[in-house]
Amino acid sequence: MNLQISGVFQITNWDEATDIEHPDGAKQTSASISQMYSGDLEGVSQPKYIMCYTADGKAVFCGYENVEVSINGKSGSFVLQHNGKFDNGVASSDFIIVPNSGQGELVNIAGKGAFTSGEKGQAEYQMELSQI
Repeated sequence: MNLQISGVFQITNWDEATDIEHPDGAKQTSASISQMYSGDLEGVSQPKYIMCYTADGKAVFCGYENVEVSINGKSGSFVLQHNGKFDNGVASSDFIIVPNSGQGELVNIAGKGAFTSGEKGQAEYQMELSQI
């Protein structure tokens, strides 16, 4: 049976550095981020993204997010693999839980999900866990 979970995360720190910049304004950057989860996930995470901005200000990004949370009374950590985009001020990503990345009481966790950003550094997440 799959478990549907949802909630919000709040970005608490964003450190982005430009790695390559082109004359038209396109650039590649890397970012180290800190976030706080609430809702069905309670805890913190540290995503690291590599981003590619086009001259029109849109971007695509990929990266990994180490998540340290409790779910349904179980505590531990796992890693999300992201495939996202930034368009018209909205960031969104589809992600999977990296197989065998679970630690602690979440050692068997498996699943996938998505997030869409809102206002003031917040985003809504939804996940479908096939194993916890």
